[in-house]
Amino acid sequence: MTEAPTPTPSNTADQTKTQLIRLYENYWAAMERAYATGTIKGTDLEKYAAGLALAKAKKDVANVHSAGQEITGDVRVGDSAVTDLDLKKKVPSASLTSCLDISDWIVRKRDTKAEVALPAERLTKYVTRTSLERWPAGWRVVKTEPVEQEC
Repeated sequence: MTEAPTPTPSNTADQTKTQLIRLYENYWAAMERAYATGTIKGTDLEKYAAGLALAKAKKDVANVHSAGQEITGDVRVGDSAVTDLDLKKKVPSASLTSCLDISDWIVRKRDTKAEVALPAERLTKYVTRTSLERWPAGWRVVKTEPVEQEC
């Protein structure tokens, strides 16, 4: 009988990095659904976000909804990289950078479906910095913020 190889620390770290990038992509897929529906209910957002990120997401979605708007279209996440990973801390943490592309988003009035005009100079493809932590229920996005940098 052959024993399974013991994972090396670098294999574990590489697997965790892949898991974190996938989690971040799922976070944005859930945000896309939340903006389109005006609620985080049914989006599984709480599987991907916690703390400040979850609170901010709820507030942002509620603001769009209370303004009588909806946001539809695809969010694309690319060039994601885990830039820091500390699995030895009491609360393991990671940092991630990514290129968030919201150029396909369309903001509409919910009642008439009329498109809302947006400033032409707004960034629609920009760098984000994200902090993640491993909570008792698993890894979660705890903070994400745009960087005023096009990608």
